[in-house]
Amino acid sequence: MPLARSLSMTSLNGLPQCEDEDLPVEDLLLFEISWEVTNKVGGIYTVIQTKAKTTADEWGENYFLIGPYFEQNVKTQVEFSEPPNHAVKKAMDTMKSQGCQVFFGRWLIEGSPYVLLFDIGSAAWNLDKWKGEFWEVSNIGIPFHDREANDAVIFGSLTAWFLKELSCQFDDKPNIIAHFHEWQAGVGLILSRSQKLPVATIFTTHATLLGRYLCAASIDFYNNLDQFDIDKEAGERQIYHRYCMERASVHCAHVFTTVSQITATEAEHMLKKSPDVVTPNGLNIKKFSAMHEFQNLHSMYKARIQEFIRGHFYGHLDFDLDKTLFFFIAGRYEFSNKGADMFLEALSRLNFLLRVHKTDVTVIVFFIMPAKTNNFNVETLKGQAVRKQLWDTAQSVKEKFGRKLYNSLLKGEIPDLNKILDRDDISIMKRAIFTTQRHTLPPVTTHNMIDDSNDPILNTIRRIGLFNNRTDRVKVILHPEFLSSTSPLLPLDYEEFVRGCHLGVFPSYYEPWGYTPAECTVMGIPSVTTNLSGFGCFMQEHVADPAAYGIYIVDRRFRSPDESCNQLTQFLYGFCQQNRRQRIIQRNRTERLSDLLDWKYLGRYYMHARHLALSRTFPVKFEMEPSAPPKTEGFRFPRPSSVPPSPSVSQHSSPHHSEAEDEDEDERYDEDEEAERDRQNIKSPFSIGVLPQGKKKQHGEYRN
Repeated sequence: MPLARSLSMTSLNGLPQCEDEDLPVEDLLLFEISWEVTNKVGGIYTVIQTKAKTTADEWGENYFLIGPYFEQNVKTQVEFSEPPNHAVKKAMDTMKSQGCQVFFGRWLIEGSPYVLLFDIGSAAWNLDKWKGEFWEVSNIGIPFHDREANDAVIFGSLTAWFLKELSCQFDDKPNIIAHFHEWQAGVGLILSRSQKLPVATIFTTHATLLGRYLCAASIDFYNNLDQFDIDKEAGERQIYHRYCMERASVHCAHVFTTVSQITATEAEHMLKKSPDVVTPNGLNIKKFSAMHEFQNLHSMYKARIQEFIRGHFYGHLDFDLDKTLFFFIAGRYEFSNKGADMFLEALSRLNFLLRVHKTDVTVIVFFIMPAKTNNFNVETLKGQAVRKQLWDTAQSVKEKFGRKLYNSLLKGEIPDLNKILDRDDISIMKRAIFTTQRHTLPPVTTHNMIDDSNDPILNTIRRIGLFNNRTDRVKVILHPEFLSSTSPLLPLDYEEFVRGCHLGVFPSYYEPWGYTPAECTVMGIPSVTTNLSGFGCFMQEHVADPAAYGIYIVDRRFRSPDESCNQLTQFLYGFCQQNRRQRIIQRNRTERLSDLLDWKYLGRYYMHARHLALSRTFPVKFEMEPSAPPKTEGFRFPRPSSVPPSPSVSQHSSPHHSEAEDEDEDERYDEDEEAERDRQNIKSPFSIGVLPQGKKKQHGEYRN
């Protein structure tokens, strides 16, 4: 009997250590299969794209991604090449000889992983046969009108075919791990298991199908998890076949994982199985060499947003832009799931509080949620044109004024300021002032919405009356399109826009992970999340006082909607009461949390899932040590010592506070000391040591 292979998570090696010569590490191949490989549909694309570098560093040339071929995506993302692995090339050639188009190359992202892409259209003629085979092994019937499910059958059948051709070349050597993401890839897993292929399988659900549908229907989901008739609910929503594909994938996989503890609870009830491993989502963290460079970027992009505001609110610009805060919410247009309904209600209450306390702070809120539009709003375009015209007028008058001033000083005279501007200059400036007059309120949307009478955001704005009146301290702008640096309105990419804002607000009801607040965190921008999002639960576990670090967590699980809305309002109002120095200190703390979200730290959970799959699939050759599961103890940020001992967390409980309080807090704040303490509180990430090809990395190379 071969020696057992130990997969200890405490070793420095990213791959299982070989203790005999008949199964070298180089023969272990890892395949990740997803419909979103090179094909951006949602958040899974971000997971795979950002994780690729860490996984490629671990597996080297033995890491492959499998996805669908779409020419419009491949043109700009993939560099085609021949497979370096002979077995992979032979399997591809076999499929090509049967009429299937298979493409191979490198995905041009960080890490440059290999990708294997199947042309779904070229194999569509097999659909009926493959649907029949899938029925025989699973008793799941796929309706002809469900295009997405039919594509999933083709994609899964091609994946299983490839894995079969590949595994046949390795005799009895158990050297393939296949990691499937979401139900669209699950057919390949089900078919692989039914054919008893020697492949260790992992299935990750990033959100359950039925959970998303139920939450979108405004059902009290989390308090009734054990009450739902799952089959009935799926059937009523005409997704029963998809639900069966997802559930079969979960139960067929050697290892089942999900992205957060809240989704693990959901999967236990919706899919009738608890996950073996929770694999939180991470990001590739790029640290600036200068500690405060991200603060400079905030100032730069804030100025760009302020330019847009000057145009959008022309004629109503009676508020101080230096005392204006920018909040935003972004993501898919899921009005209830993303918490836009609660956010708008909280904004109405915030507007009341700011007006009652007669504060000089103005809040401008952006909704970046794509919806159906037919063009830019004419009034919005006019605002930017008026702003540009005023700027050109001011520059011409300034140049003329400067020339006269210069000539007077050359003559040794003090210019007469009453004469330095002539009548023409005054007339030009008066005309410019007249152009800023408008008889309408600044628009609440930047585009012409299709069917705006039924748009939930616009209908809520009408109900609560946030129409950008002069007396409103909260202004609202709906931008129903993803941001782009080529836009004639707001020429900023999403990352630049986020850096220019002060607070991201994501009070989601259904959010298995939540990349939007995570992206805010790594850019040093405070954010609001909830304890129903994976990100919020993760931060509660790892940070003793999340609000002090700019992570405000609304309780939407154990409070009524009205209580949750009041809590969100208090968070927003408290943030408005912070002075500029307090916001800077908070941004510094927020940015330091980015280490927790680095794949170099979070990648250990995926490593554990792979090791567990190997030990379950091939117990004779691989075994897990009892201490293998990665622990989270010791990864907890303490409460910053400079935060005053009150629930307000660096915020004032009332708008009336003294300068002495601010000075006292400044004295207690030592950023370098805090930063060093935080660095020590993050356990060094699990090192990735042995590559399948090439030399070993130095111990500690991946340490923070």
